[in-house]
Amino acid sequence: MKTRFILIQTSHAGNVGAAARAMKTMGFDDLVLVAPRWPNVLRREETIQRASGALDVLQNARIVDTLDEALDGISHLCATAMTPRDFGPPTRAPRAHFDMLLKKELPAHAGQALEAKITSNSEPAAAESGIGFLFGSERFGMANEDVYRCHVALSIPTNPQFGSLNLGAAIQVIAYEWRQALGGFGVEQATPERALADAGQVAGMLAHWEQALTAIGFLDPAAPKKLMPRLNQLFNRAQLGAEEIHILRGVAKAMIEAAQPKR
Repeated sequence: MKTRFILIQTSHAGNVGAAARAMKTMGFDDLVLVAPRWPNVLRREETIQRASGALDVLQNARIVDTLDEALDGISHLCATAMTPRDFGPPTRAPRAHFDMLLKKELPAHAGQALEAKITSNSEPAAAESGIGFLFGSERFGMANEDVYRCHVALSIPTNPQFGSLNLGAAIQVIAYEWRQALGGFGVEQATPERALADAGQVAGMLAHWEQALTAIGFLDPAAPKKLMPRLNQLFNRAQLGAEEIHILRGVAKAMIEAAQPKR
């Protein structure tokens, strides 16, 4: 599904860069700015610095004069408005709404007309081609008329006593939740998979420990009880690696040497 992030009258250049970075980390690249404060915002130094490498998103971004121009190909529109209003679209948490959207369980009010420009010769599929996320100005939020055009107002669950998110952070949360709803990305291992010791290595280490525990007087060979089987179970639960086997054998060797009479 086409995904577009639309920033309305953005006043801080750095937030445009932060938006590009947030989008790229979640695999999105369709950014449209509606009447930003700075006409050259995509080339400003602060924007580029805050983008932190997401320059391709900035290069692909568009600047338009009106919201209508930003909605081409978008059929489902989400406001990100926190301020209560007398009427308007329903308010939902992003995760719950995305689940409903992807399961095709949106209630009837979601069919209200989207006031986007769609030419008379547009193909029917165009009306079902994309989702747009609207973000208002940092200074005064979203205008009522923009919120009324949306199918839903997304509200990020936050601390009731302090729910203020800056623009970049809000975009990051929405982008993450939408990416997760679409299936997400796999987690790459930061460290190589650890090779576990085989049963023979564990058995050899246990024999070494039995010798060491006997040498220091902790294990009585005449009455061993269940000490070694319990240690066997303990080490099995630990899922030892080869390096750990070497360490434990080193400990056993040191115990044996310490137990030998001093010359």
